[in-house]
Amino acid sequence: MTPTALVIGATGIAGYACSNALLNAGYRVLGLSRTPRYEIKGVEQVYADLFDPDSLEKALAAHKVTHLVFTAWQRRQTEAENCAVNSTMLKNAIETAVRSGELSHVALITGLKYYLGPFEAYAKSAPETPFREEQGRLPYENFYYVQEDLLADLGSRYGFSWTVLRPHTLIGYALGNVMNMGVTLSLYGSICRFTGRPFVFPGSPQQWQGVTDITDSRLLGRQVVWAFATPSARNQAFNSVNGDVFRWRWMWKQIAYELGVEPAEYPGHPSPLEEQMAEADDVWSRIVRQYDLKPYRASELASWWHTDADLGRPIEAFASMNKSRASGFLEYQDSLESFRDLFQLLRAERIIPPAA
Repeated sequence: MTPTALVIGATGIAGYACSNALLNAGYRVLGLSRTPRYEIKGVEQVYADLFDPDSLEKALAAHKVTHLVFTAWQRRQTEAENCAVNSTMLKNAIETAVRSGELSHVALITGLKYYLGPFEAYAKSAPETPFREEQGRLPYENFYYVQEDLLADLGSRYGFSWTVLRPHTLIGYALGNVMNMGVTLSLYGSICRFTGRPFVFPGSPQQWQGVTDITDSRLLGRQVVWAFATPSARNQAFNSVNGDVFRWRWMWKQIAYELGVEPAEYPGHPSPLEEQMAEADDVWSRIVRQYDLKPYRASELASWWHTDADLGRPIEAFASMNKSRASGFLEYQDSLESFRDLFQLLRAERIIPPAA
């Protein structure tokens, strides 16, 4: 029997990549989201509200879910609210899938805020790098901790196995996704090229100088496929990063070249994109008209504040893949190629202007 994977948040950056990886591995894929956004070839899309168990039951009534990938999250004003909201969504999704009678494994996608702390206390501690899965939790509320504890409890109660994957900054294809640095930087570079404004690294000196890494969403998808098929991945948490490291002072020049814009000299202090790009929608509408791009607003595609948070950290941040490698996941992704491939795809889809 063909296994059926339910991907929660299928049109997001993680969900899109996981859906494609599962399709390539021979799974039947159901993609669940709140509202239609765009189609994913080969994915059967269903729609439901994760806070409404009845709508979930209706959406999944005809399906026997064997595997579940949970990539959705919502942000609230306090971490206590984040904990309540995000654990409720996870619980409702799992318990609905359990009632299908076939659920065997759940993959939960969290992230490096496990080590860096929630937004309220983000990067206030300086944990040892590279981040390792055995590092203890920080003394702050964190919805990732609540979700992981809930997942383990539900797995024990209902008899399914689980895997937690903790990616760093995700680079990959998705439109209208809050975590998408790659798309955000592609718009920033395109606007700088169009207007002649300097393409300046917007982040902190620590990020400019320090060692970091990223996660290609395609690699994350392949790690989900591996976790579903590998006994040693059961009931474990793993980091999920490309496997190489870099400094932004080098990568910024490479990204500038790929976007056809001159890199500006780093001024030695943050220059937040949320401030720089306050008028981005107006400029982007002109770019869309000139290059006959798909009619998205810049604010629909870019997430200035989230990229500011990633690039503005006052501490170094990168993760070890040793546990994954020791357990048998040996995939690797060149980080420059992650950006290059994304920019090429965005051009092919007429999301950003053609290369100069």
